Amino acid sequence: MEWVETTAKTVEQAQEAALDRLGVAADEAEFDVLEEPRPGLFGRTRGEARVRARVKPAQVRPKQERRRRGSKDKAKPATSDQAPTSDTQSAAPVADEAAPSTSDDDSASTESNGNGRESQRRQNRSKTKSQENTMSNDEREPSPVSPQEVGDAAVTFMDGLAEAFGATSTSELTVDGTELDVQLNGEGLGLLVGPGGRTLNAIQDLVRVSAQRRLGDHETRLRVDVAGYRARRNEALGRFASDVAASVRESGSARALEPMTSADRKVIHDALNDEEGVASRSEGDDPNRRIVVIPA
Repeated sequence: MEWVETTAKTVEQAQEAALDRLGVAADEAEFDVLEEPRPGLFGRTRGEARVRARVKPAQVRPKQERRRRGSKDKAKPATSDQAPTSDTQSAAPVADEAAPSTSDDDSASTESNGNGRESQRRQNRSKTKSQENTMSNDEREPSPVSPQEVGDAAVTFMDGLAEAFGATSTSELTVDGTELDVQLNGEGLGLLVGPGGRTLNAIQDLVRVSAQRRLGDHETRLRVDVAGYRARRNEALGRFASDVAASVRESGSARALEPMTSADRKVIHDALNDEEGVASRSEGDDPNRRIVVIPA
């Protein structure tokens, strides 16, 4: 699972850019803050935030833990080892609220020092979180579930779903390391795609959850396609990105696109990276997050 590195004015913007490049949601990625903007005079900042990110490996749940969930002891309280990060992070706001107020004469100096302390606290929290993520990844036991097993479970799910819809279809599984692609082909599969592929995206999430419930946690990345829809859509998005790039180069003005999913934004960003004279960035929050194409 390769890391990608992004820069922006703030850490949050750099993380959003990394999510666009990875094509995943925030809860499916892990971040490592390499550099933060430095506080300057009068509350201004200097430099840029630099972040690296990758798709978060799935954590392996011990078999005995799954057996305990089925036992009568369902109300067992969580121990302190289960959530050390939240306790550490919640302490910072309390310290801010308890800070004494300052006089008007010292307000500018206090604001500058406060920004410096807050920046230092954020950096310390980022380093601590990065160390915890690294430790958990190094100590994680190998998954007892093979990618082939996960793929077979996904094929079984898709075959059953197509049968329930009354469609005649066949499923094809491609395994490349931990990357799994399930392709469902046949007639009358339009209902499984839906407008803009929204039904297909929901089905893909269901397949992932189903495989995890049956087999436990595993380190795989599963993609589902129906009747070649994703390949056709990616080609169409690539052509659309080329047309937008030509329009921006000709007009010299930025152009904001319609809101898209993170997967579609990744396709657009990748296509625009190959276009000369333009650059792209993402703005807004999901589900209204969109790409802005600007002259370079």
